[in-house]
Order: sequence, then structure tokens, then C-alpha cells
Amino acid sequence: MSQQENELIQRISGLLGGRRRKGSVALGIGDDAALWVPKPEREVVLTCDWFLEGTHFLRGKHPPHAVGWKCLARAVSDIAAMGGVPRCFLMSLALPADLTGTWLDRFLRGLRRAAKELHCDPAGGDTTRRKEVLISITVIGEVSRGEAIHRSGATVGDAIYVSGTLGEAELGLRMLRRGLGMAKATNAALRKHLYPRPRLDLGQWLAEKRLASAMMDLSDGLSTDLPRLCAASGVGARIEGDSLPLSSLVSRAEATKLALHGGDDYELLFTVKRRNERRLTRKFRALGLTRIGEITRERGISITDNGKSIALRSAGWDPFR
Repeated sequence: MSQQENELIQRISGLLGGRRRKGSVALGIGDDAALWVPKPEREVVLTCDWFLEGTHFLRGKHPPHAVGWKCLARAVSDIAAMGGVPRCFLMSLALPADLTGTWLDRFLRGLRRAAKELHCDPAGGDTTRRKEVLISITVIGEVSRGEAIHRSGATVGDAIYVSGTLGEAELGLRMLRRGLGMAKATNAALRKHLYPRPRLDLGQWLAEKRLASAMMDLSDGLSTDLPRLCAASGVGARIEGDSLPLSSLVSRAEATKLALHGGDDYELLFTVKRRNERRLTRKFRALGLTRIGEITRERGISITDNGKSIALRSAGWDPFR
């Protein structure tokens, strides 16, 4: 290891270090590998996620503090989608030499804040040098044995629900690109894009109460993610266009497009059997829960609006498109 890399690792360890929660990471940053002790009667949940300059964030537009927050939050959202609890994470970081000063410090402060608020301890990782910033996050979590919620559990007749408001994160990105992000009226959308909140409490509640038959997080847009859940379950879906929880910051027509195709919301998409719907409320700790449709026997996704039913085209985020 070079002196420069050693100093970089010490810098990262210094800014991310601190007291670890009992029962989480037994041995963290500074050794060849980390040691982690799962709690009894728990299954381990593993996920990893890329966060790439030019693809997921723009260096000239996105504050480094937000980059630090979001790279962990979006990975933790996958744990929420299984009904799990995040415990620790590994980070592989590649960045140019000229970003190892102020930019790195601000990035690490955002990451440290996310780690603290999401109760997910840093356990280690790797660093290297590259022209652009590349971040890979691996999160380790837990879920009570037998309680993990899969994508494959939806059955015909199940109701389809989403949490929160859809499309605001994409709206926030558009405003950020146009330099409108600091306007007071756009703050909600901007916060949703820069500082997404993984729905951990909701996911854990749905798992503990055994309310959701299938679940995933909305990272690539409803029109792209819902077909994935349906494919895993071997079913189709019908969406009621009038039921979508829309942003109030733009026209209804534009808000509907954003809700269907906008990515980065990190809300939960889940299905509920009819007999369990009465156990759901319209809100979970002030977070709205909206019934947007129903699982069908016929394959494919349709959307009904003004009495007309049409096939829903997948037009969300696709890195290979």
C-alpha cells in the first residue's frame, strides 16, 4: 500500500469512525476484513449498489454531502424492501487525486450522517484512483427468520400499494439540472432527490405483521419496477391512474408521467391480500399508503384512466437503454 493510499484510508477512517452499536460490527475498518456477528434467529440480508459519477450524480450539480448520503441510503432501501434491518456496510471508492481534500471531507460527512441516522455502521472497504468518482456500497442486514418479504409472493386479487408520493425525485433532478433547485417551492422535490429516505420502519412493520405478500423498492420507476414484481410472481397488474399519489408541484398530466416513469423515489411497492387490507391504515407514521391497483391473472401491466384501459409501457430508468 502506498503512503498516499494509507493516508487516504486514515482520513476515511477518521471521519467515519466512532462507537459501534453492540451486536453489530465486531471488527471494522483497519484490518484485512471485517467481523460481523448476526443476532440469533435472524437471516442475513445482503445487497450491493453502484453510485457512479455521470450516471447517478453530476459532480458540478450534486453537493458532495448529498452524494455521501444518497450512496448509502439507496443501498439501504433494498434492505427495507425485504423488511430487514441494516447493520453495517462496506464501501469501495475510486476518485481523482484532486478530490481527496475538501470534496472527500464533505462526502464523508454526508455518508457519516446517513450511517448514523440509518443505524448502519461502516465496516471497511477499498480505495483506488480514477478520473471519475465510482462508489460501490455493500450493505449487510438482518431479518427475523421466515419474515423476509420477496417479490414473488403476489397472487391474483391482491391489492397493490405504494408509500409516499411518486415522481418527486425525478422532478427534483430536472430542477437541479435547470438551476432551479434552491427555489422555495421546489424544496420538497429537491430533498427527495438529494436525500431520499429508505422506508425502513414501514418495511419492518409490514414484515412483522405479515401484511405484505410481495414487496420491492421503487428505484427505477413504477412502469419499470412493477413488471419485475409481476414477473417474479407470475402475474399481471392493473393500475388505476386516478389513484396514483402525485406531486402537487406540476400539472396533473406531467405529475402522472413522473409518477409512472420517474426513478429514484425509493418508496415501497407492495401487495396485500384482500383479507389483510382492513389492517392497513391510510398512513403509517404520517407516511401515506395508497392503493393504486390490483394483481390480475392476465400477464402484462395495464393502466385505467377516464374509463379507458391501455397497456402500460415500461419507460423508467434503464442503464442499458
